[in-house]
Amino acid sequence: MEKWIVYAIISMVFAGITSVLAKFGMKDLSSDTALAIRTSIVFSIVVANAFLFRNAFAEIQGTSLKNIFFLTLSGITTSMSWVFYYRAMKEGQVSYVASIDKASIVITLILSFVLLKEPVTAKVLLGAGFILTGMVILIWK
Repeated sequence: MEKWIVYAIISMVFAGITSVLAKFGMKDLSSDTALAIRTSIVFSIVVANAFLFRNAFAEIQGTSLKNIFFLTLSGITTSMSWVFYYRAMKEGQVSYVASIDKASIVITLILSFVLLKEPVTAKVLLGAGFILTGMVILIWK
């Protein structure tokens, strides 16, 4: 198995656990306060990983403003996603919220085809179709 697949599976497991733990943790907090606590922990771990185990200082100095710009935009969109995800989780069932949120893969696929020129395959389209169908089933009244 390729290394990136192993990483993706590990990510999937942690992401699956994350929402359930967050729902427990926000019981007596607003979604925004809960997210602030979580994000502080995420920030600490990510910064420690980059600066203790990688050569982050040299990489940052050697990168372009274009890279910084796109990473900044990615940070903004991640923040907005998390704010609304936590608000949805506070109000709704984690199983529904997480499933609907994961349908974001459809947006990712469309953008990867259009902007990154990644190949459109029947397998990817079929998988995206199943994900989209599952989301529609969940939100159908």
